[in-house]
Amino acid sequence: MSVDEVGTTSGTDGADDPGWEVDPDDESGVAMAATVGRQVKAWREAAGMRAGEFGAAIGYGEDLVYKVEGGRRIPRPEFLDRADEVLGAGGKLAMMKREMAEARYPKKVRDLARLEAQAVELLAYGDHNLHGLLQTAEYAQGLFEMRLPPYEPEEIEQAVAARMARQAIFERAPAPALSFVQEEATLRRPLGGTMVLRRQLEHLLAVGQLRNVAIQVMPIDREEHAGMQGETQVLKFKDGSALGRSEGAFNGRAVSDPKQLRILELRYGMIRAQALTPRESLAFIEQLLGET
Repeated sequence: MSVDEVGTTSGTDGADDPGWEVDPDDESGVAMAATVGRQVKAWREAAGMRAGEFGAAIGYGEDLVYKVEGGRRIPRPEFLDRADEVLGAGGKLAMMKREMAEARYPKKVRDLARLEAQAVELLAYGDHNLHGLLQTAEYAQGLFEMRLPPYEPEEIEQAVAARMARQAIFERAPAPALSFVQEEATLRRPLGGTMVLRRQLEHLLAVGQLRNVAIQVMPIDREEHAGMQGETQVLKFKDGSALGRSEGAFNGRAVSDPKQLRILELRYGMIRAQALTPRESLAFIEQLLGET
């Protein structure tokens, strides 16, 4: 349930190959790309334009046009905007940008985003870096740039965009109840640099003011700590069901059995009790900001 890895490839020249490769193992992504490709081709042929002529008109290469139409390439939003205008599609092609925005992210990222979008409550304890929903784009980029083997620049761009898209959860209505417990170390480590950390701390203070969000800090000097088995997260849904995962329980796999979920909830409850209160935590973060 913690998703960081994403992969993509894109060209460096807008006329050559902008966009993202389609993961052949992602059935839904393949289907979305194929559907959009067929629509682009149908509109192009209806307009009586050859692929090369159409590509020149929208500022892209003929090869890319064939790749998009064949469902082998996920076009960038500007491709669909230009295609819609040149082919006189009246917004029908441009409106597919949302589907393509989803297809550009790996299936596991889309699945996680959907789960978070459906959750009425989220409980999350993080021990090595800030939870993805709390990260600024700069912080997330810093994390992805540290990955080994290293990501390509386009992969980093896609990964950051995927993580930021998940933060739409803060704009939902009715608002879900979001609870985060973060290790003190995650708030002190200057990933990406000191200024990135400062802006990240400022962001935490802003998010922590939201009425549906509770951010708590687990101090380093705690003698008792129920979270020593690693990251834990539980998502609860409107129908009463839930899904949880903990690195140190049930072999790290996601669970939905009520008995197993009860164990994770009890563990998270103890972690919360041992951490600073939300009010104390915001004061602590503000103090860290002043020291940074």
